[in-house]
Amino acid sequence: MSDQAQSLRQMASQHEQSRPPRRNGQAKIVTVSSGKGGVGKSNFTLNFALALQSLGKRVLVFDADIGMANIDILMGTSSRYNLAHVLRREKTIAEIVQNGAGSLPYIPGGSGVSELFSLSEQDLECFAEQVEELAAEMDYVFFDTGAGLSKENLKFITSADECLVITTPEPTSITDAYALIKVVNGVQQDTVFKIIVNRADNDNEALQVANKISLVAHRFLGLNIPLLGHIRDDQHVMQAVKKQVPFSLAYPGCPASKDILRLAHRFALMPVAAETGTLAGIKGFMQKWLRRSTK
Repeated sequence: MSDQAQSLRQMASQHEQSRPPRRNGQAKIVTVSSGKGGVGKSNFTLNFALALQSLGKRVLVFDADIGMANIDILMGTSSRYNLAHVLRREKTIAEIVQNGAGSLPYIPGGSGVSELFSLSEQDLECFAEQVEELAAEMDYVFFDTGAGLSKENLKFITSADECLVITTPEPTSITDAYALIKVVNGVQQDTVFKIIVNRADNDNEALQVANKISLVAHRFLGLNIPLLGHIRDDQHVMQAVKKQVPFSLAYPGCPASKDILRLAHRFALMPVAAETGTLAGIKGFMQKWLRRSTK
């Protein structure tokens, strides 16, 4: 597979007209979130991105977990530069893109993620231009947010096209997942959610978990939240974490890898969740981000 990160670095110096036309005209901006930590959110994001990439999709992962950024740890890589260097104007965002496992391009966030929320309007505009430039050739940009409902996570979620909510069958995880949906919906009612159940024993358990969330969300919030799919509880996942290799690469035939690929196939067939005339894609994301930053 070609080196997508190197391609992204070269893109900063290319003229707009020299770019190949996009298939859909805009990247789909997706946040991956959870109500609590320890549900496998970052591991899901990484392997889901790799599965989509294996289907020929152009994917960029943004590690937006403040203080707990671990996408690079899961891949056994290290990053010399992160978002903080961009915000201090020491590097461009295209220059900090790293090439991870499976040639997956990702942006290490680090301490720079928290600095995003204290930028001046001028600095935010500069950052927005760089993000739009970088994401112009992508089909998907995934923001791996922190667990829970910090003001930073809320801003990422409400600015994106949709939010994938990761939960497990544990009662506390289910409760916290619904709490996240409830709070986000209270801030922005048109936020699009999909549920993914991680570490499920089987299809039936995953469906029961999703129903608990979706039924309550429909009754009290008026939301229809579909189950995108589930990943079975699989010992190969933890073995891969210890090896610092994504499980979909280390054990491509294991149950979890088959599940993640099935999810990717299903997700790739879905259109961008936006009505005609609404802001969508990376431009919409950045415009909504800027609007919320200057209030």
